[in-house]
Amino acid sequence: MLDPLLVELATGANFATFTTLLPDGSPQSSVMWFDIDDDHVLINTEVHRLKYRNVQRDPRVALVVWDHANPYRYVEVRGRVIATEGGARAREHIDRLSERYTGGPYAAPITSERVLLVIEPERQRRQG
Repeated sequence: MLDPLLVELATGANFATFTTLLPDGSPQSSVMWFDIDDDHVLINTEVHRLKYRNVQRDPRVALVVWDHANPYRYVEVRGRVIATEGGARAREHIDRLSERYTGGPYAAPITSERVLLVIEPERQRRQG
């Protein structure tokens, strides 16, 4: 079950810091758009990106999602990428995210292929 604050934050244009692990075990973080489904956190990226290569090798990830209006309200999620989905679903998903975050369709060039990372939370901690 997803933390209710995470569910609330997923309805607005709130950002997540998404952390993966590099081959030497050190963290690599990116500020990202994020989404949820009933039980998972969703991150949309491209297959040529470092974060994608990192989760292919080591599926352990962490996110911190904060409230744009009050950054002292946030949820930390630790978990694992349990699935990846490409193709039309990932492409449609980035357009939906772009509507939420920018008010329009996704305009950035797609360099490789969009992919959706499906994250199963193992630990959630909230503040606020």
